[in-house]
Amino acid sequence: MNQIVQFLTEDGMPIHVQVDNTGGGMAPVGRGDELIVAAQTLERALDSIRPAAEVIIDKLRSLSQPPTNIEVVFGVNLSASAGAVIAAAGVQANYQVKLTWSKKDESSQKNEA
Repeated sequence: MNQIVQFLTEDGMPIHVQVDNTGGGMAPVGRGDELIVAAQTLERALDSIRPAAEVIIDKLRSLSQPPTNIEVVFGVNLSASAGAVIAAAGVQANYQVKLTWSKKDESSQKNEA
């Protein structure tokens, strides 16, 4: 069942998110309301997925020939009790990684010499 979860930002602004599955750690706003207040701020919820993104980016930047651009795409599910979690496809997390390398053009290489 879909419900609406209200996350507050650190400056108190409400953000409403539709979620599929909510679980414990919720506080209904009023009698009969579908709105549930999240147990943590939106920023704190998103902090829980930050280490995964940083590890992926750091590892890809440390390649022997680091890419010019790194793009990592993954889904984020928000939950009233768990905060933010990386979306899964079945039992596996789903990441898309795009790396690009750009050659320096010869004129810029001559100017650097």
